[in-house]
Amino acid sequence: MFQFDSEAGLVQDREDLIQVLTMRFGEIASGVIEEIYKINDLNTIERLILVAANAPSLKIFLEELEAGEGSFRMVGERFNPLDDEMEGGVDDGKKRQ
Repeated sequence: MFQFDSEAGLVQDREDLIQVLTMRFGEIASGVIEEIYKINDLNTIERLILVAANAPSLKIFLEELEAGEGSFRMVGERFNPLDDEMEGGVDDGKKRQ
């Protein structure tokens, strides 16, 4: 029974990841969805959900997807979801450099 619960959780997390990507970036290529469904590690899927929610572009998400199971950190402005919106904009009243 535990195996079934684990597999059901993995399927649900994959679907959640696809939903986050779709909400953030629009239609997702079928090849990306296929790559997501090849992932069988729950920790990797959960990390990718966080990446999808915080990456400012689909390109950065795809780089993380390619990084595979060995990657585990999300640091720096690379994961600022507002980065594209703030590029060249105003930050705390001062122009970004």
